[in-house]
Amino acid sequence: MLDQASWKGFQGEVLLDAFSRGRYSTDASFYQIVPQGVAIPKGREDVELALATARAAGVPVTGRGGGTSQCGQTVNAGLILDNSVHFNRILELDVANRRVVVEPGIVLDELNRALKPHGLWFPVDVSTASRATIGGMAANNSCGGRSLRYGTMRDNVLSIEAIMADGTVAHFGPTDMPGGPGPALVDPLLAMGRDNAALIDARIPKLTRRVGGYNIDALVPSNHPVNLSHLLVGSEGTLAYFTRIELKLWPLVGKRVLGVCHFPSFYQAMEATQHLVALAPLSVELVDATMIGLSRQIPLFRPTIEQFVRGAPEALLLVEFDEGSETANAEKLRLLEQRMGDLGFDWRGQGRNWGGVVAITDQRLQTQIAEVRKSGLNIMMSMKAEGKPVSFVEDCAVELRDLAEYTRELSEVFERHGTKGTWYAHASVGCLHVRPVLNLKLDADVKRMRAIAEQAFALVAKYKGSHSGEHGDGIVRSEFHERMFGPEITTLFREVKDRFDPDRRFNPGKIVDAPKMDDRSLFRFAPDYAVAPLTTAFDWSAWPGAGGGFQGAVEMCNNNGACRKLAGGTMCPSYRVTREEQHVTRGRANTLRLAISGQLGPDALRSDAMAETLKLCVSCKGCKRECPTGVDMAKMKIEVLAARAKTRGLTLHERLVGYLPAYAPYAARLHWLMNLRNRVPLLARMTQGMTGFAANRPLPEWSARPFRDDELPGPEGADVVLFADPFNRWFEPGNLRAAARVLTAAGRRVTVARPLDGGRVLDCGRTFLSVGLVDQARASALRLVAALLPHVKAGRVIVGLEPSSLLTLRDEIPALLPGEDTALIADAALMFEEYLAREHDAGRLNLALRAPSRRILLHGHCHQKAMDVMPAIQKALAMVPETDIEVIETSCCGMAGAFGYGVETEEISRRMGELSLFPAVRAADADTIILADGTSCRHQIADGTGRQAIHVARLFELALTEKPA
Repeated sequence: MLDQASWKGFQGEVLLDAFSRGRYSTDASFYQIVPQGVAIPKGREDVELALATARAAGVPVTGRGGGTSQCGQTVNAGLILDNSVHFNRILELDVANRRVVVEPGIVLDELNRALKPHGLWFPVDVSTASRATIGGMAANNSCGGRSLRYGTMRDNVLSIEAIMADGTVAHFGPTDMPGGPGPALVDPLLAMGRDNAALIDARIPKLTRRVGGYNIDALVPSNHPVNLSHLLVGSEGTLAYFTRIELKLWPLVGKRVLGVCHFPSFYQAMEATQHLVALAPLSVELVDATMIGLSRQIPLFRPTIEQFVRGAPEALLLVEFDEGSETANAEKLRLLEQRMGDLGFDWRGQGRNWGGVVAITDQRLQTQIAEVRKSGLNIMMSMKAEGKPVSFVEDCAVELRDLAEYTRELSEVFERHGTKGTWYAHASVGCLHVRPVLNLKLDADVKRMRAIAEQAFALVAKYKGSHSGEHGDGIVRSEFHERMFGPEITTLFREVKDRFDPDRRFNPGKIVDAPKMDDRSLFRFAPDYAVAPLTTAFDWSAWPGAGGGFQGAVEMCNNNGACRKLAGGTMCPSYRVTREEQHVTRGRANTLRLAISGQLGPDALRSDAMAETLKLCVSCKGCKRECPTGVDMAKMKIEVLAARAKTRGLTLHERLVGYLPAYAPYAARLHWLMNLRNRVPLLARMTQGMTGFAANRPLPEWSARPFRDDELPGPEGADVVLFADPFNRWFEPGNLRAAARVLTAAGRRVTVARPLDGGRVLDCGRTFLSVGLVDQARASALRLVAALLPHVKAGRVIVGLEPSSLLTLRDEIPALLPGEDTALIADAALMFEEYLAREHDAGRLNLALRAPSRRILLHGHCHQKAMDVMPAIQKALAMVPETDIEVIETSCCGMAGAFGYGVETEEISRRMGELSLFPAVRAADADTIILADGTSCRHQIADGTGRQAIHVARLFELALTEKPA
């Protein structure tokens, strides 16, 4: 057994608690195995110590990178070593010879970002490139969408340094390379290849997409020295532990073109593939009608789908070319259209002859289309039902000539078992990802899965295909090796395992000695899986399960790991700083699932460990938009906070944050006293322990002249209702006054939302929600809804300035108070910039504007990004003449309401800002206007860079006149 005392000298982290072990018990498969412990090494010395510790304790070891395995490769009951946090450096880069040496934990996208300035890339471009590590890709023999041209990992790995089961370090490469393993291992392996060459030739499928079993065909003599690293590639961590991987690099791809081929039937698309591949494209990827339909329901992908899909095709083939010049690319597109015409498809056809090519030459749109295609696995999982597309016959591969008949027969297998498959992926190499829709919580569906697997693999064998064409073996497919390869080959697989790892210390149960793939004791939803009744704060009825659907919303996380990306988009900002599984949306969702299903002990939802799990979630809502399965962690966090607040109460810090709208009128009268804390460092230090606000953070300054409702006329004749949120009202009232002035200059009569009960001014309940005070938030929401509803019914538009407040009307309030009234208000609620953009597009806006600056640098608030407001703000800014607008590619600014002010979170907050926001602002010249709509964003920019950002309303006010009133 593992214990903390046995890790003396280990520089990384060792996690033995139930919550941490639970977070590492799953990958992107449907399996769950709780490990004894998790170790996060900082370097090779840590790996050696961890392996020695596990060896002494008799505990097996499984290496892990991004944890996105589809087949259960990275789950086991022993010790998990997470390479992705620290063990991820580039060790050598030889540009001239196009080679690089890396540690196994480096993420593919991070590697390619480092290579791009040198005109190079590593081309095994898997769909999970934003989180897949090179070590995991090598262990899996990953392939990617362009394997037609570049091959698989095996074709691009030059050598591997690895630690053996006995603790020795060996260098695996060509047999004529010095420093390799000794003859005691090498000689029998070479003899195996030599003596069994005919058997291997007869039984191992000759397909590009064959990644099942061990690569014993690499041991067969040829004109080149045997490269022993190719035996380790695809071994799924069962033979040795990788520490250094040498890769072959390629020149960057140039400007590509894409032909989107539309087909009226799936069968016709499959039949056409072999003829389109004859044009020597870079790739041919499939998208079926199910994926198109689901993508249209996802806000992130809907605009892209509308740009490249014409009509209602049953299948698309995305045919990509890279011929080195625009002329040559154009010729390839012409030949593609001609070939489609020869096959009987053009836009003039009807019925079975309808179809044709949509040519895409715009590079940005091609990238967006690629993102949709790469997210195929997870788009399929976005179905809001108990049954989900299940990966187990996912990536079988056959020859192109057999593709149409194979897919037809496999579809018939699904139909016989009362389900259907969802299809997409790599048509160019005969490897199509297909997932039958099943509910693995039901024993009957588990039996159906087994029957489908038996029949599907028999079909693959009939076509002499590969039952594992990309995602490897793991638990799902390892047990089927004997029927796919025959007993002689599987005996050789076992001999390889015996020579490397006779005591079964490395990732046991994969490739050889595997359990049954349908052993439900290994499932994420084991036979005893159950969620007790829950009382929830929000309406989760769009999902199934306990808590009015809260269970289903949590279980939407399929561990795809898109939240682990380190650049682009918003999610997950805290993970980008810490790189710890605990601080990523996936880790939080898994913890919630384990907690509500009783697997982390009684009352785990309200526990300190759960609070710690969610502490660094900044509620950016990036996951709401960017997670392909729509996990809304910000709202889930409120549920946890609410459950905890009911039984444990609140700290003073939480009360100061939550009740801000209630005490703000009194604090504003004493603004000089309240602001004294920022001017007297000793006072800030003295109050830090009591209030929980970090002494070295200046708090927002209370205004001496806060915004008053009577500054604007009543509702008679008004057409715009200004929602004065508490942040702009009490701290930056000039923004509200600027907005009113701009709207008035545009010919609008502006009023302000006033409470009907004559009580304190309105707020949306956002601050209450941030600390789990749901009842108080609901009360605030009811007052706000009552005040706004008459305006909305009168046809007035609600306009707000603070994204976190205004967008609460479109998100949290309808979930708190579901019904027609809140739906009407949500439809009428617009950000200031959305209103300007809408009116401008409709030809109803007449503003005389001038350029207040030649350049504007725009940082988007997280909620603007999550609710798709960014296009509107860019459209509105385009109205300002002679001004260059640059949107900073940022995640969360790091302030996130009160997060950046907290004693325990202030340092993490600053590190978030340093990821991309602060460097971009510091690089801007003094004349550049920094634009940020979020109150917290503006304060974070000021604290981190010394620059003052302004709200878009102030910008438009500046554009109206040189000296605003």
